[in-house]
Amino acid sequence: MDLHRSPVARAWRNWRRPADRTVPRGPLDAEDTSRRFLMYGVMPLWFVPSVADWIMHRRTRIEETSGVRESAVHALMMAEAGVPVAMGLLAKVNPLVLTVMGGAALAHGATALWDVNLATTEREVRPMEQHIHSFLEVLPLTALAFLACLHADQVRGTLRGGRGADDWKLLPKENPLPARYLAGIGLGLSVCVALPYAEEMTRCVKVARRRGTL
Repeated sequence: MDLHRSPVARAWRNWRRPADRTVPRGPLDAEDTSRRFLMYGVMPLWFVPSVADWIMHRRTRIEETSGVRESAVHALMMAEAGVPVAMGLLAKVNPLVLTVMGGAALAHGATALWDVNLATTEREVRPMEQHIHSFLEVLPLTALAFLACLHADQVRGTLRGGRGADDWKLLPKENPLPARYLAGIGLGLSVCVALPYAEEMTRCVKVARRRGTL
């Protein structure tokens, strides 16, 4: 089968052609309010504890203690959160997307527990950092809960096994989110998540190489 000619591939090639989804600024119903809070509340809010957590790691000199091992766990958690975020921003919400998001949320919670167990044996994890972790753990679940409320029909389809023709296909949104919004979220993720933790990993690798442990 030629994947380039498949319906899924054609849908993604035409992704930006439909009209962008609008989020009214005037009087809103419950659906618009939930979508607005998810887009402009929950998503940007993720950036703040991410930067705060990175600052805590620097203060406790992660490169001199748990080092590359813990930083690699942080990278894993970013992937566990980043994949469902990208799907939620770009893809049509269907049983496939909801299943991936639910699985990623469970994996993220388990990895967060592993991360704390690793960190507390190697470096000081202060109460403030633990409080920051609480936000980082609950935000993915909050986003998933809001998304489930906005797509209750797809949640029912997921619970019934997803028997529709497109339930298990990764399809683009029928009404994509505004390009400016996606660009802003992408910039925020780069500046507040990717760059700080890349810098953290770089510091950890340098110290490990100097010690000859890498």
